[in-house]
Amino acid sequence: MAHRPFLDRALAERVGRRLASLRPVRLATRFARAERGATAVEFALVSIPFLLLVMAMIELGLVFLVSLTLENAIIDAGRTIRTGEAQSAKITAADFKTAVCARMNWLGDRCAGALSLDVRTYADFASVSTSNASGTVPDPVSWDPGKAGSIVLVRGYYTWPLVTPLMNTGLQSANGKRIIYAATAFMNEPYEQ
Repeated sequence: MAHRPFLDRALAERVGRRLASLRPVRLATRFARAERGATAVEFALVSIPFLLLVMAMIELGLVFLVSLTLENAIIDAGRTIRTGEAQSAKITAADFKTAVCARMNWLGDRCAGALSLDVRTYADFASVSTSNASGTVPDPVSWDPGKAGSIVLVRGYYTWPLVTPLMNTGLQSANGKRIIYAATAFMNEPYEQ
């Protein structure tokens, strides 16, 4: 049989065009079937929410830790008012703040700038409101430790910066920070007798 180069060339061109038109389909099919890198893609999809969740849990744990530390520091330092030590030693608001920060020493130097204390006296326990519905620090804060038999409310406000994304929306009180609040109410002991 004689070789017909013209027909073979025409046939080759037609087949080549048909193969060229199928090339994107083949590439797409090969890409869809490929499993190399699937683990990396899955990790990328799962790791971001997982890391955000872990960061949120750590930050929430720190907020609870600061809250408990503040509450215990307020109760311990408030005892100096309750027993009359603060009044007899003429302790100032700054001295009392230093005493509270000394009980929160794991927070370091930032306690003095982040802590606000409000100490007020009341006529009776029915008048005392320990809630902080507004979530803000009262302005101005008061320093009145009272005298023997006075009913005293000691409130502490600690401004804690939030760093985890999306925690700001649920926990934030003011400009990206959470105001952590603790209070204790008591009647001063009759220390003047």
